[in-house]
Amino acid sequence: MPIDRQLLEILCCPVSKQGLRTLNADQLEQINHQITVGTVNNAGNEKVTVALSEGLITQNRQRIYRIDDNIPVMLESESIPADQFEGL
Repeated sequence: MPIDRQLLEILCCPVSKQGLRTLNADQLEQINHQITVGTVNNAGNEKVTVALSEGLITQNRQRIYRIDDNIPVMLESESIPADQFEGL
């Protein structure tokens, strides 16, 4: 079940204050592929080992936030720097 549109409209990145949009299927596939091969770290410099079922990316495409059970995980240390991926 996708994230509630009203919630998405009021959420913003806690670091940059940028608006957020949902990741599309191609972006999720690219991110999850790199998670599978072990090349993704979060902002806390820990390896990301769990694939994303849903995610949000800032409007400026700098940070990715996972969504777990329809709840956005908006912690800076848990965010994924988007510069690890080409073309997001």
